[in-house]
Amino acid sequence: MTLADLDSYLSGAIGEFAHLRTVTKFGTGQSNPTYKLEADSGTYVLRSKPPGKLLPSAHAVDREYRVMQALANTGVPVPQVLHLAHGAASPNGRAFFVMRYLPGRIFWDPALPELAADERAAIYDVMNAALAALHDVDVAAVGLADYGKPGNYFARQLDRWHLQYLASVSTPDPAMVAIIDWLGGQMPADDGQVALVHGDWRLDNMIFLPDAPQIAGVLDWELSTLGHPMADLAYQCMQWRLPNQGDMRGLGGVDRAILGLPTEAEYIAAYARRRGLDTVEDWPFYLVFAFFRLAAILAGVASRAAAGNASNPDMARKYGAAVPVLAGLAIGVIREGPDG
Repeated sequence: MTLADLDSYLSGAIGEFAHLRTVTKFGTGQSNPTYKLEADSGTYVLRSKPPGKLLPSAHAVDREYRVMQALANTGVPVPQVLHLAHGAASPNGRAFFVMRYLPGRIFWDPALPELAADERAAIYDVMNAALAALHDVDVAAVGLADYGKPGNYFARQLDRWHLQYLASVSTPDPAMVAIIDWLGGQMPADDGQVALVHGDWRLDNMIFLPDAPQIAGVLDWELSTLGHPMADLAYQCMQWRLPNQGDMRGLGGVDRAILGLPTEAEYIAAYARRRGLDTVEDWPFYLVFAFFRLAAILAGVASRAAAGNASNPDMARKYGAAVPVLAGLAIGVIREGPDG
């Protein structure tokens, strides 16, 4: 697809769009290739399915578009989406969508070394508030009542990621197999909680305003669905246990008190207060599940790298090496329980 082809397509699909000048691929991101578009009419972002053979239900850019469109007036900060191109009608034969570019800050290290202590606390507080607001969205009112399947979310997700993991590896890691077995045996009863869950709620999936601790937009909604709100909370709280080094940094070994960062227990308590919850039960299960699910996702990234279809092959290989690290952290929670 040439620049002229894309310009012609977008000029016809988006009323305001005029004269595409440059297309630049963002270096970050593993699942769906993402590009910055500079045009006379403004700056945009195009997010596309990757080329090659894809795993079932993966790279759902159409779901990303739908959920961001639905959240536009809910108070949950999302970029404005402008157009969805379906595969058959797309000029490159792959589905993609276009949204407005949001200038601002992305923080890659959860310890936030570039900020002062009070600013760090504020960043974590607005992330917590946004997560609670997301889980309070009335999904029927925003047209997302059919956005997920009924029944036990964690049972469905365990089945999905178990199968995705097996499809991504030639020889399963014994630790991953043990985790799958443990999760199946510890599955909580369905408590009926249903919310819109992001699926990848973490610091570097958010753009913050350039000059204030406020979220301009939450990105990467590919894994969003209707599910259990504790899945999002546990997913973010993995960050408290991951080592503060390498390509997938966490807060493990960081002196959170000196830096002004909340503890895991404090973050959970703040979320519970915002949502009117007395307590959070079955926390070890939720946390182990979060580690397992991320490990299964990264195993798929590594598989795409081996096949030559990863958006960022070098990073994909490094993320594949993180799978046993995540499995080891999950086993640690199983053996010892969360440390808060």
